Amino acid sequence: MGVTASAIIKNLEALSNSEAALFAQRYFKTGPGEYAEGDLFRGIRVPVLRKMVPSLDGTPLPEVIRLLESAFHEDRLLALLLLMRRFAKGNEAARQHIHEIYLAHTRYINNWDLVDISAQYLVGAFLRLRDRTLLYQLAASKSLWERRIAITATFHFIRNGEFDDTLALAELLLDDPQELLHKATGWMLREVGKRDLPTLESFLRLHYRQMPRVMLRYAIERLPDERRLLYLKGLMVV
Repeated sequence: MGVTASAIIKNLEALSNSEAALFAQRYFKTGPGEYAEGDLFRGIRVPVLRKMVPSLDGTPLPEVIRLLESAFHEDRLLALLLLMRRFAKGNEAARQHIHEIYLAHTRYINNWDLVDISAQYLVGAFLRLRDRTLLYQLAASKSLWERRIAITATFHFIRNGEFDDTLALAELLLDDPQELLHKATGWMLREVGKRDLPTLESFLRLHYRQMPRVMLRYAIERLPDERRLLYLKGLMVV
């Protein structure tokens, strides 16, 4: 039968650390009105969760989904790691099924670390040789996390030398009200620049004056100091 979600959760409870949990709740902004309001933590570090994954290969998919629906952050993170491992090892039918499960459960992928660890694999890798309209639908979502999934999913394309969707989505997200989207978009633009600086600078020259400050700072982080200052001061020649 394999391991059940209940058994996994029992093991996670045994690994809990209340002091680390309190720190995580502050770090991940779980207070009233913050972006992760009400999220619960066990205080388990990511390397510990990663180490558990190979021993849980036999966990039935419905039990992984139960884990993904847990109120506790680390449970959901472990579920995503399990889905990623299964996706990497699966055939096309299995990958499509896991991709669909991911999209059906985005309300549980509700913090930046959960998005960033999973979107490039369970969305980006799946869509690389397929139609990518989904990304633009996600980018238009009312959900902050679905919009972040859209832009960070393109990391998989970037790693394969494909930048068009990253740039198109970044343009769509220029006016997004959420700083977490500004950071993610700037991060993806920086990754483009690490591989193709002229492509990044072409985008920047068109948009840098309207880019949110945080997005711009992230995007130009690896540029030489002199060029970074020109962008920050609005003096770069277009």
